[in-house]
Amino acid sequence: MTGPTGAAVGGPPTVVAVVGPTAAGKSALSIALAHALHGEVVNADSMQLYRGMDIGTAKLTPAERGAVPHHLLDIWAVTEPASVAQYQRLARAAIDDILRRGRVPLLVGGSGLYVRAVLERFEFPGTDPAVRERLERELADAGPAPLYARLRAADPDAAAGILPGNGRRIVRALEVIELTGAPFTASLPEPAPHYPAVQIGVDLDTALLDERIALRVDRMWADGLVAETRELVGQGLPEGRTASRALGYQQVLRFLAGELTEAQAHDETVRATRRFVRRQRSWFRRDPRIHWFDAASPTLVTDALKVAEAATR
Repeated sequence: MTGPTGAAVGGPPTVVAVVGPTAAGKSALSIALAHALHGEVVNADSMQLYRGMDIGTAKLTPAERGAVPHHLLDIWAVTEPASVAQYQRLARAAIDDILRRGRVPLLVGGSGLYVRAVLERFEFPGTDPAVRERLERELADAGPAPLYARLRAADPDAAAGILPGNGRRIVRALEVIELTGAPFTASLPEPAPHYPAVQIGVDLDTALLDERIALRVDRMWADGLVAETRELVGQGLPEGRTASRALGYQQVLRFLAGELTEAQAHDETVRATRRFVRRQRSWFRRDPRIHWFDAASPTLVTDALKVAEAATR
């Protein structure tokens, strides 16, 4: 059997995925691997898809990308609701183009569903406009908390992989549960490769990662996250059903609305990011195909490169 590029599924991988929790060091590792492998990066961070959301998503600047081509950054306005299905089409088109040019695609990010949607044969469950409208009306009236509680009761595994404030994904999961009569996670297919791939995971000791997250949030504030959010308000950020829920931006929006002090917004960003990291770990650690590396290891790049080179020869 062959994949979309003609490579045998199960044969030598054509895609290198770099995954793991927020702030663990995926971007730096991907740049090093891209230089060594003659590769190009395809973004798999759902919030880096949004234009203007730079500081709060730790998006690499053009200079920090080290002349490595990056794809699927800044493609959506902040008012655009996220669509995994649309992302899947765009990411696969980018990967196929990279492969046609004889380069190595590196799929990089911590959005586990986005990574899986690209690498695996992944068809999305159908939708029902009436059910969707009713659930979205509930979301607008009562907020995400009661819907999230319902999801947690119906499908704890799905709830563990979704932020409690991500109303759009909560609604989608509840819709699938209602339409199929089965847990949302049961509607996800068994893993079967769309592309041959090798997955490299990067992580840190929890205490070290917690410290790195705090420093990262400090740096975001120093770099102007509040000013960036104010500018995005003028572009419709508060109306963006997905972008307005992004870590950091959600908290700054509450500060700008007078619901939090700036210090409270900062500290809540740290706490929310740490909680999100725990959920990311839970998602990725379930996948036995990921080769894990310690981000603090002085031999991280060389060790990860050995795995990637062995797989892409």
